[in-house]
Amino acid sequence: MSSSSFRPLHTAAARAHRTASAAIALLGLTAACARSPGAGSAAPTASSGPVLPARVAATFPAGWHLPAGAKATFGAQAMAVSNSPEASAAAVEILKAGGNAVDAAVALGFALAVAWPEAGNIGGGGYMVIKLADGRVAAIDYREIAPLAATRNMYLDANGKLTNKSIEGHLASGVPGAVSGLTNALAKYGTMSLRQVMQPAIRLARDGFVIDTAVAGSIARAKSYVTKYSPNTPYYPNGEPLAAGARLVQPDFARSLQAIADGGASAFYEGWIADSLVAEQQRGGGIITKADLKRYTPAYRTPIRTTFRDFGIIAMPPSSSGGVTMAEALNVLEQYATLPAYGTTQWFHLVGSAFQRAFIDRNAKLGDPDFIKVPIDQLTSKAYAKAVRATIDDARATSTRDVEPKMEAAAREPVHTTHYSVVDNKGNAVANTTTLNNSWGSGVWVRGAGFMLNDEMDDFAAQPGMPNMFGLVQGEQNAIQPGKRMLSAMTPSIVTDRNGDVLLVVGAAGGPTIITGTSEVILNVLVHRMSLMDAMRAPRVHHQALPDSLTYEEGGISAPVLDSLRAMGYSMRKLRALVNVNAIMRVNGGWEGVPEPRRSGGAVGY
Repeated sequence: MSSSSFRPLHTAAARAHRTASAAIALLGLTAACARSPGAGSAAPTASSGPVLPARVAATFPAGWHLPAGAKATFGAQAMAVSNSPEASAAAVEILKAGGNAVDAAVALGFALAVAWPEAGNIGGGGYMVIKLADGRVAAIDYREIAPLAATRNMYLDANGKLTNKSIEGHLASGVPGAVSGLTNALAKYGTMSLRQVMQPAIRLARDGFVIDTAVAGSIARAKSYVTKYSPNTPYYPNGEPLAAGARLVQPDFARSLQAIADGGASAFYEGWIADSLVAEQQRGGGIITKADLKRYTPAYRTPIRTTFRDFGIIAMPPSSSGGVTMAEALNVLEQYATLPAYGTTQWFHLVGSAFQRAFIDRNAKLGDPDFIKVPIDQLTSKAYAKAVRATIDDARATSTRDVEPKMEAAAREPVHTTHYSVVDNKGNAVANTTTLNNSWGSGVWVRGAGFMLNDEMDDFAAQPGMPNMFGLVQGEQNAIQPGKRMLSAMTPSIVTDRNGDVLLVVGAAGGPTIITGTSEVILNVLVHRMSLMDAMRAPRVHHQALPDSLTYEEGGISAPVLDSLRAMGYSMRKLRALVNVNAIMRVNGGWEGVPEPRRSGGAVGY
């Protein structure tokens, strides 16, 4: 799927947010402390208080390990949140230098490729949603595409069985879109030069940075996977993974970043970097050519625009499934005049049922709109949601095989990603989700150029009707075709208040759980009136139609509620943690930022 496998950290200390002090020192910044909203200088007009009811204290089950009531990081003027404090600090460096949110988001994207190598990338792709203070909105699709030599059955063996070649190794990679997407966004909506915004990333790669337990743990876990294809990366000097406290220096990558800063996207798609990428592909039996790279271009899409209650939502359309699927689920829940209290049996039943039905449509009807007709207007309509709502039995779970025919009747027509959020002092906002797909992508590192390649080809239905690495069973609309974008679950989203001003900037990593996790943070804020920190810490659930189960987080549902859900017919699946969200929320006097409490990251504001 469009995300890497989610791997929670293994100790309580590691689960705590990484401090941004090392990043701050490297980039010459000061981080906003976690403090009550309203501290610090007065916010600009664009960051005045949102039109939003007062927050309500959240209550979580006694066994839940993330208690309610913690404080978020506050910034009176601007905020950046990502899975890397170094990358978030890079964004704020650009904001303080006078850049806008797009300038900062591009800086953060390139810095993330250096500082969060399991998912940050220039060898993958992603999606960016932009809302500017002047009212303009944009959705940039810089998803990877299938090489021209790709074929429908390229991952099947001689007996017609699916192999693992779509998941790891050189053949697993789609044509990368990240460099083209970021540079296009900057040219159209930014205010600074590419050379300016790339300086923090170049410094991080050239001079190095001290890795913490989160980065070190990721490197250690990936050792056998990465060294199988790429034995000489800087992550494993002398064959051993870098330990926490070591400095990660990436000279080859610094040279690539400098070339892009000097020559623009063409340095990646046509210059010596392209030569290095193609040579690497040829060494391992990959099929990406210089012709593939030269013809790559991002797509400017019409954003999904929907509402929930009185709030607006701006989200990503196909080739991402995120915006459509989230909009359908929220529209179904909006059919209920009053939604149940958070944490109750009925709350999880209705949320799970809405997700289940939205995923049925996602898996059957969505794909690259340049190749298939996607019924966006129908799937995101309130009338359709009313018909879908009618298929939900309020007293019992419905099996996916039973609900699918009802969904068709209603229709009446045929783990690694990382997300970051940025806002500036004018009220401009960027939600950007970028991915290598699986953590560390295909495991292939481009020699001489210093970056990892994606394994996005697994996001196609390599064998329609059979599950991919995330268990998603997809149909013909997402079959492999040359030049086609594979379907994604990435859900970069911006929520606006009743005045049309930015309220939330949110998105996630975690395969199909991206959609449900992003939706649940939005619901927690808009329906349950939680603070952003509580909305992020609240236990999550997930339903993707197949496998037909309601997935929940260990300790996140009380025993009586679990018993009640099972009695309603749910197959309950327990995981340690679900989905990696990074979010910003406008509050009185400024902005609050929260990186994923289950993982690691940094919120930096001023």
